[in-house]
Amino acid sequence: MTGAVLGIDPGTRKAGYAVVRPDGSVVALGIEEIAALAERAQRLARDHAIAAVALGSGTNASELARSVASLGIPIVRVDERETTLRARGLYFADHPPSGWRRLIPLGMQVPPRPIDDYAAVLIARRYLADEGNRPGLV
Repeated sequence: MTGAVLGIDPGTRKAGYAVVRPDGSVVALGIEEIAALAERAQRLARDHAIAAVALGSGTNASELARSVASLGIPIVRVDERETTLRARGLYFADHPPSGWRRLIPLGMQVPPRPIDDYAAVLIARRYLADEGNRPGLV
């Protein structure tokens, strides 16, 4: 794959998004309200060479697939099992606890903000890792 992947972790009211290059590096990430996600996705597609949308297969995935279909970019559903749990680890790798918090095991800590964007990174990376085994598009 030559272009980046837009990973989306769908939720009920908000969705995490991440633009990930084929080498796994993160170009952009954030969390957006569902109503504003299509517009955000259009801006990301305009600013980055998005080759595919990796959409988590969980809550609200079908509705989000319809809303980002206008991009004209292939949309692939990706299994999002355990992404929330693994997103915690990814968040703490980027933002290691400091002060007295570094003494508490990471498994006992909760990030101070939602981590849907880190789950979207994992969804995009899962797509990239499994790209050769894709059964088809949404």
